[in-house]
Amino acid sequence: MANLKEIRNRIASVSSTKQITSAMKMVSAAKLRKSQSAIQKLRPYSLQMSEIVTKLGSSDNADIPYARKNKNEKNILLISLTSNKGLCSTFNSSIIKLTINRINFYKQEGKNVYLKSFGKRGDSHFCNIKGINYLGSEDNVWDNLDFSSVSSIATNIMNDFVSEKYDKVEIIYNVFKNAATQYPVYENFLPISFSKSEKTESNTSIDYIFQPNKNDILQSVVPQALHTQLYKCFLDSFTSEHGARMSSMSKATDNAQELLKELTLTYNKIRQASITNEIIEICSGANALE
Repeated sequence: MANLKEIRNRIASVSSTKQITSAMKMVSAAKLRKSQSAIQKLRPYSLQMSEIVTKLGSSDNADIPYARKNKNEKNILLISLTSNKGLCSTFNSSIIKLTINRINFYKQEGKNVYLKSFGKRGDSHFCNIKGINYLGSEDNVWDNLDFSSVSSIATNIMNDFVSEKYDKVEIIYNVFKNAATQYPVYENFLPISFSKSEKTESNTSIDYIFQPNKNDILQSVVPQALHTQLYKCFLDSFTSEHGARMSSMSKATDNAQELLKELTLTYNKIRQASITNEIIEICSGANALE
């Protein structure tokens, strides 16, 4: 059985850990509130942009380079979004697992797979994968996530696609549902699809008047829609990270509190037993002197 000094040291250690996890929980909660508000405002705009592009390009998309489809697509670019820090439950591991699944899927089809990572946690794992063209990681994007920084990333990817460096681009990231729920998905980025969804097809057809013309509008709207789509993915991942970390640190704090209760109870039992033994020894010694 552990002595009193060992238990006191454990109580002090657990108390220190509890303070750290509690502080991390509060920090993540503050960041979550800010990013959650941003993603909730961005989603309707991103959805509306996608619907506009679909309606504009459903009839004549031949002039849009970002809609180029190659039946014999060979080069696939995967964009994996993880975080720079850990202690966020399965946030990173789920993305790494899904990314590996997508890599294996395309490799079985005989595709050339290129992987671009954003986040140190993913980079430390992906750099050891063989059989793919790993393009490295850009970790500093998470330090100050904003639309302009993501737009520059989107522009580079779009230019590579137009120059036929890649035939398809796919994004792998966590979708934020609430503070306790985030789930990994893969989403097509390029080429864009102008096919109408069932919801769109069921709506009444509207005759639009385009000024100056539909093609010029598409040339302007499509890049903006793609920039918005990528920013939404990054912001979803960023919000999911803080939600996952807040939940994880909340559970860690609760576990530390329960462990403190158990340690304190054990400490009191051992201390009481020690006092009782001392009293017995004193009484025995006194009786022996009589």
